[in-house]
Amino acid sequence: MRLTKHHGLGNEFLIALEDELPADPDKLAKRWCDRTGGEGADGLIFGLPGDPDADIDITMVLFNADGSRAEISGNGIRCLAQAVLRQPDRADGGAASLMIATDAGIRQVSVHSDEEGRSVNDARAVRAWVNMGPVTMSRKPVDIDYPHALRMARLDVGNPHLVILVPDVDAVDVAADGERLSAQAGGVNVQFISERPGEDAIDLRVWERGVGVTQACGTGACAAARAARQWGLVGTQLQVFMLGGDVVVQLVGDDVTLIGPAVYVEPEKL
Repeated sequence: MRLTKHHGLGNEFLIALEDELPADPDKLAKRWCDRTGGEGADGLIFGLPGDPDADIDITMVLFNADGSRAEISGNGIRCLAQAVLRQPDRADGGAASLMIATDAGIRQVSVHSDEEGRSVNDARAVRAWVNMGPVTMSRKPVDIDYPHALRMARLDVGNPHLVILVPDVDAVDVAADGERLSAQAGGVNVQFISERPGEDAIDLRVWERGVGVTQACGTGACAAARAARQWGLVGTQLQVFMLGGDVVVQLVGDDVTLIGPAVYVEPEKL
């Protein structure tokens, strides 16, 4: 099996383009994503055949570093798109668009080369626009005790999130608090956000289920942006700053578009 490694703002993924899932993909994910004995990554993505009759180019199946299966990843789907476009039989020029089926539904990904004069097929860095679909925000109060929280909300981006507004994200013990709050909320991704007064921007720190603290989270950025907009902190287009860098999120009603990079690291044979 041939793997390629990619990252979206330091959120690393191993990508395997295969005709079918191998036996025990969860065990492969745990072994290969391990940062001491394996290749090291936050997740393993299998790119399986799509459905031409339904205009689906490829199917995304994602396993977290702990072997659990996840519905979708906003950074991972950009990395998968780049891996598909780097295949030797592709010749797309400076831009391309893919329809990708995920466990959370079908998502459209538009990819542009970030390197002048290079196509999306051989550029090391690309930028992708992902239609992430609707982000829904629960109307029910969050019954979780966290003394640093100014506000809290549960959201769904095809996967579950808990977004917590705090005075300063850098004062949060993301590893300890994120794990504890995720367990209290039933096993969700946890986002801590703080506002940047006067800017259409927020700061975000992430604890992802099945992984832990990560440099960035695409679906988390979407959930955080939707909550921040609902709370009147930002407009309909904003930057979300994470440890690994920033993405742009566009909000149109309940629908969200995520704009960010994918970077090819190196191929591996396992």
